[in-house]
Amino acid sequence: MTEDRLRLAVQKSGRLADGTMEMLGKCGLSMSRGRDRLYARVRELPVDVLFVRDDDIPELVADGVCDLGIVGENVMEEHRLVAAEAADVERKLGFSRCRLMLAVEKAVDYKDARDLLGKRIATSYPALLADFFKRRGVDADIVMLNGAVEVAPRMGFADAICDIVSTGGTLDANGLKPVDTVFESEAVLIRRPGSFSEAQEAAYASLAMRIDGVIQSKDAKYVMMNAPRSALAEITALLPGVDAPTVLDLAGDPDKVAVHAVCPESVFWPTLEKLKAAGASAILVLSIEKMMR
Repeated sequence: MTEDRLRLAVQKSGRLADGTMEMLGKCGLSMSRGRDRLYARVRELPVDVLFVRDDDIPELVADGVCDLGIVGENVMEEHRLVAAEAADVERKLGFSRCRLMLAVEKAVDYKDARDLLGKRIATSYPALLADFFKRRGVDADIVMLNGAVEVAPRMGFADAICDIVSTGGTLDANGLKPVDTVFESEAVLIRRPGSFSEAQEAAYASLAMRIDGVIQSKDAKYVMMNAPRSALAEITALLPGVDAPTVLDLAGDPDKVAVHAVCPESVFWPTLEKLKAAGASAILVLSIEKMMR
């Protein structure tokens, strides 16, 4: 690694790691990993990737050991709440979405956070939970527990828990129910404090542009159809997020046009049905692999 290359810290394994590698692949980046599998060099850009624990990423970037990091927003915010200096969140990446939630035993009648006044809450995110309770004026006993947080009420260690929830299956299996959202999270790109070298800044601009293209194309669709010229205004209004579609004359039929549009939002079946009812025909909806604005 040299000062002209960017150092990017990513999670070495897990759901966030899978999403990160998928996104980097869609950015057109390939890498050769070392034997220890903790380091890789990107072929297409001057970027070196370090594979580390997700909990270490905010600190590595804040300290300048790495220039960039991809980490869960919950992990980043937990670090920011307790650190003297923290990395900057550059952009949200749209994958690895989850929620940090309060959960209680199924038999408990929970109305709001005040029901936990004076109760003992086990969590791996004490700073986020403390901030949540502070904003609601609740004084609760927060205890740190790394791993197996969901068994704490059953063991009599805590009255409730605060943990990451994706599907809720683990909570249900342990007799718990989610009752309140403490923090909503997704993967984020973070950047170290201070300036980059000229070469690093150029590499970052290229990487950021590719990432933005992947994010923009994620839910975008390319929609094509034939339509009566007289219904053009109605059909354009039905297309989600469209300002000015491309309209082309159809050869041999002056009363019809071809309409092409990039819709930044998903195009669902009800939209297609409304387009059909408005007179559109031969409707095609295509996924977009890459997009640059």
